[in-house]
Amino acid sequence: MESKTVRQPIVCVLGHVDHGKTTLLDQIRGTTFAKNEAGGITQRIGATDIDAANIEKIAKDILKGGKLKIPGLLFIDTPGHVAFSNMRSRGGALADIAVLVIDINDGLMPQTIESINILKKFKTPFIVAANKIDLVDFFIDNKCKTFGEFIKGQRQEYIDALDKKMYDVVNQLFQQGFSADKYDRITDFTKIVSLVPISAKHGIGIPDLLMVISGLAQRYLESNISVKSDNGLGTVIEVKRETSIGTVLDTILYQGKLKVGDAVAVNTADGPRLTKVKSMHVNRGRKVTSLAERERVSAATGVRVVISDRIDVISGSPLIVVKKDPRHAFGEIRKQSTVNINLNANGVLVKADALGSLEALCFELNQNGINVRQALIGSISKRDVLDVSTIPKGEDRLILGFNIDILPDAKEASMTADIGIVTGNIIYSIVKQTQDWIKQKKYEYEELKKSSYPMPCRIVIMEDHIFRTTKPVIAGVKVMSGRIKVGDTLIKPDGRYGGTIKSLRDEELSKKYAESGSEVSAAIEGVTINRQIHPGETLYVDMNEEAVKQIRDLELDQESLKTLEELIKIKRKENMFWGTRA
Repeated sequence: MESKTVRQPIVCVLGHVDHGKTTLLDQIRGTTFAKNEAGGITQRIGATDIDAANIEKIAKDILKGGKLKIPGLLFIDTPGHVAFSNMRSRGGALADIAVLVIDINDGLMPQTIESINILKKFKTPFIVAANKIDLVDFFIDNKCKTFGEFIKGQRQEYIDALDKKMYDVVNQLFQQGFSADKYDRITDFTKIVSLVPISAKHGIGIPDLLMVISGLAQRYLESNISVKSDNGLGTVIEVKRETSIGTVLDTILYQGKLKVGDAVAVNTADGPRLTKVKSMHVNRGRKVTSLAERERVSAATGVRVVISDRIDVISGSPLIVVKKDPRHAFGEIRKQSTVNINLNANGVLVKADALGSLEALCFELNQNGINVRQALIGSISKRDVLDVSTIPKGEDRLILGFNIDILPDAKEASMTADIGIVTGNIIYSIVKQTQDWIKQKKYEYEELKKSSYPMPCRIVIMEDHIFRTTKPVIAGVKVMSGRIKVGDTLIKPDGRYGGTIKSLRDEELSKKYAESGSEVSAAIEGVTINRQIHPGETLYVDMNEEAVKQIRDLELDQESLKTLEELIKIKRKENMFWGTRA
């Protein structure tokens, strides 16, 4: 593999919040971004070129004078996996290889599993950086940077504890469908996921990780990283609108070249548009002194592009250098910007800041059994609120927003509309809130149905709690199963009338209903104690066939189901087909 024929592999760093993604990159590029991030969590997308010379310097003890065949690595630090899902090239993943950072003490967390699902979806090869080995019991900081030298200076108790934690991670990855092992035990890297133990904080294992990434790229990714054309192709990861300089596009250039003055095709809310590169900034992890280097870049690199027009560019969409006729580029942009989401006739409305984010959120929702009715890019508007408020089904009256704003008129409209709005910038959190909201709506719906229809219920008249024998009977009753409510009609085990519930009281508190296990005072009209009903007698709430059909769709406990069957048997003494399912 000749370096002049290949570009830098694009390496995307993924993982759960606070598992050490940015700290890992700090060690690799010698920067201090992590100390400046709010709360230690990445708030920006960074892309940094690490050239082969720097990698060889960091990993000199492993290379022992050897040279890399790739020109370097392009590392991308992402908030969660959203930027990764935005980085797409012709329908696939733009990243050539991924590093999944896992806190070896926590194992796989919700956002880790999200990242794994995205890697599966795009079939992207990945390496696991098993981070925070410095927090394993009996750790000794012996100042060694390669893992091999570090582990030689550790006590056996530490080695045993580390092996156990590594095995736990291997087992968790197996449950996600991957075979994995420590990197120095693997012979076939195409079938086994490599685990590299590291401490990003102390720099331990970083040389090993860089060599595993470089080795895999050189051996298995040659076709992916071959330079195929000089024509510049990139993906817009993030869009910023700055008053002083204009529209800024954080872009990953994955093929060809880009220079100041180039005409480029980009996608906007109104479709593909042509604009020009006004200026560029490249974060190379080193000082750039050459004017030519500042005004011209080659793939693969992360570049901040300032364009000449103030247009509404869509994140996650292509950027294509146009030499002559833009029509071909426009067609390619339309093709790549087609939304790939499973929509349903019923479901929630989803909105996001970018195409990749939208697809990633909808993918996770579908994985968790949540239907999506409509998926759009942009802020939540008043029209969205009004559209959702016309949907009759309660659990579908929900708008989800990822990394976007709720417009003022939408906030005002939502105050009077009976709908839900869930927003945020962490996908697994939005999914969890959505699940909770749907569960609550289902509960409210079932409670409404329960209050509309009599429920299967069996009560016993308490012998020592007869306070009045007639007009109405007032007696203590124990609810043995189900729920009794004011207005329910009672029947005896032989099917005869047993009175009507006029009121329920729990000491001084008046109640509309009483649940299984409750003991309450009941006023019962239409009967007399020791004539129609008797102390100690069991009574059932009467139900008609329509009510039985309705409540069969509800989630009933085993005792309520048993009581329902007992009631059906009582009713079938007069009609043998009573309560039969249609």
